[in-house]
Amino acid sequence: MPTDKKKKFPYIERDISWLYFNRRVLQEACRTEVPLLERLSFLGIYSNNLDEFFRVRVASQNRIAEWDGKQGAKEAAQAKATVKQISKINARYQKEYEEGVHKVYEDLRRENICIISDKDVTDDQLDFIHAYYADKIDGLIVPVRFASVKHLDYESDQSIYHAVRAVKATASGGHAYEYAFFELPVQSCGRFVRLPDKDGKSYIMYLDDVVRCSLPKIFAGSGYTSFESYAFKFTRDAEMEIDDDQRSGILQKISKGLKSRKKGEALRVVYDSSMPQDLLKRVIGKLDLGLSDTVTQGGRYQNHKDLMKFPDCGRKDLKYKPLPQLVQEAFSEPGTILRKVREQDRFLHVPYHSFSSFIGLLHEAALDSNVKSIKITLYRLAKDSKVIKALIGAARNGKKVTAVIELLARFDEESNMVWAQKLQDAGVKVIFGVEGLKIHSKVVHLGMKKGPDIACVSTGNFHEGNARAYTDCIIMTASPRITSDVDLLFSFIEKPYIPVNFKELLVSPNGMKRKFINLINAEIKNKKAGKPAYIKVKINHITDQDMVAKLYEAAAAGVEIDLLVRGNCSLVTKDLPADCHLRICGIIDRFLEHSRIFVFAGGGVEKVFIGSADWMPRNLDNRIEVVAPVYDPTLKIEMKRIVEYGLRDVRQGRLVDGSGENTPWTCDDPLDKSSQEALYEYYRENL
Repeated sequence: MPTDKKKKFPYIERDISWLYFNRRVLQEACRTEVPLLERLSFLGIYSNNLDEFFRVRVASQNRIAEWDGKQGAKEAAQAKATVKQISKINARYQKEYEEGVHKVYEDLRRENICIISDKDVTDDQLDFIHAYYADKIDGLIVPVRFASVKHLDYESDQSIYHAVRAVKATASGGHAYEYAFFELPVQSCGRFVRLPDKDGKSYIMYLDDVVRCSLPKIFAGSGYTSFESYAFKFTRDAEMEIDDDQRSGILQKISKGLKSRKKGEALRVVYDSSMPQDLLKRVIGKLDLGLSDTVTQGGRYQNHKDLMKFPDCGRKDLKYKPLPQLVQEAFSEPGTILRKVREQDRFLHVPYHSFSSFIGLLHEAALDSNVKSIKITLYRLAKDSKVIKALIGAARNGKKVTAVIELLARFDEESNMVWAQKLQDAGVKVIFGVEGLKIHSKVVHLGMKKGPDIACVSTGNFHEGNARAYTDCIIMTASPRITSDVDLLFSFIEKPYIPVNFKELLVSPNGMKRKFINLINAEIKNKKAGKPAYIKVKINHITDQDMVAKLYEAAAAGVEIDLLVRGNCSLVTKDLPADCHLRICGIIDRFLEHSRIFVFAGGGVEKVFIGSADWMPRNLDNRIEVVAPVYDPTLKIEMKRIVEYGLRDVRQGRLVDGSGENTPWTCDDPLDKSSQEALYEYYRENL
């Protein structure tokens, strides 16, 4: 938490700034210029983001808020205030979200894509639904009476549930209510069912309503005469309780933690606002929600993340125009990548450039007799990872392969454990790092028998799926001053308590923050000396209070600061003095902006860096992160271009000023298209 000294500058709590970011996603879903089916996808992203936010961040705040000891009382009070503010903002945004969903559904109907409910079906459609139930759903739903369970502790918060109030005739001729719930079988059936087209129109039904039409079949033989069914979705605390018994191995601890996550306490529920009070009382009661937990009224349907998989009904005209991934000339000839990297530094900017070029580099390394070793850090991996296959192939070809796998990559822990075992089985040396330091760096080192080694430094994961959706940069170099430091990094990971001096790389927690502050201080000094002084940064998050304070100081000294910040941003620029140039742009577009690029004027000799680190305490103090200088003049220009195009994007850019309003971005030299379109066009013309 901020000290008294640091409270003198304006600072937005991380979690409040995150809500402002997610609102930018919602605003994109409400823009009529965005293709209609893509607007649906943004609504799904917003919902999924919010779900994870409550599972992780709000869970953490609740834990702090519940602390009742003298030590930490100040932090507990701050957490309570933050949770209260989150609830207030979220309630306001929830209304905007419901309105956005309603508007998109209206626009879909105008495009002859009709979402119908159980109340709208024709007899022909009902016949189709009954046949669908018999073929796909029958046997997947087993209702449970509320009276039969003490708590909803077996149920997963990844699912959607329906609470049912059923009517049963009594012996006296009256009626009585009975209450039950069941899980919607989305995993097996998907969330949307496409009904037969009719009269040029496509008809879509939520699985919720297909099930509502099928309630008499689900409760067959129960004697119920009528049913009411209402959706609800709850969120559990997703923070793992890691056993700190030093005798347990890291794999066993992660396994225990995963089990504890599945049993985490419920902390948020969203329910159909039309749910009767007697039924709602049972839902809330079985979830054991406390005073600090969030209970939110929603619409008829919960968990809109499924909108990311909404059927396109063959309407490609309602989606983004495809941008086929490009292959640069340097990577177009198989078997020559290693040689060309040794001739000159190369780069990839995915998803504009194909990630297959990086896979090609690994494949060549696996086969090339001059390659003696491969070292790589792995944070997240694709389901059927080609990176893993290349590493296994290299090991079987006699290369010395080392893979550093982060077992604490949130929500990928289980998958990473499986990959670790497969690599170990193939003879790969697998390193899990050290407890307390999450390894978030993305680097590769190729050791050669003859000639210079090769290193890769990436801003994102070596993950084929991410490389199709996230904008990330990968630098490939044979410069000894970089490759030797990257090689040293792996020694640091294996033995993090032995002093290491990195000559070129900025490595956290080994001095990265100090070096960034020194770079900013140099800009302040240069400004006072009348030299060029500016800072241009593209980054995901800025919340570290030391970095925030230093940026304010530099701006006050006259250093021109232009930032592209996608997510959390604790800086407030709304009421800064007119002579204080500190502007922040946030971009939401078809690809997730993910690359981290840092440009400093350097008194006339620009310094450019790329890497994996955001300016957050976790990245600068509690993780192993890597940021590398870019020395090749051509690559420096390319990295600067990415930042500058973003700062000229008035179509997708939003002003991040601390207000949460996210008004459209303006600049003196705007692009005539989005920065993502402009970059793709530039790369296509310069293959």
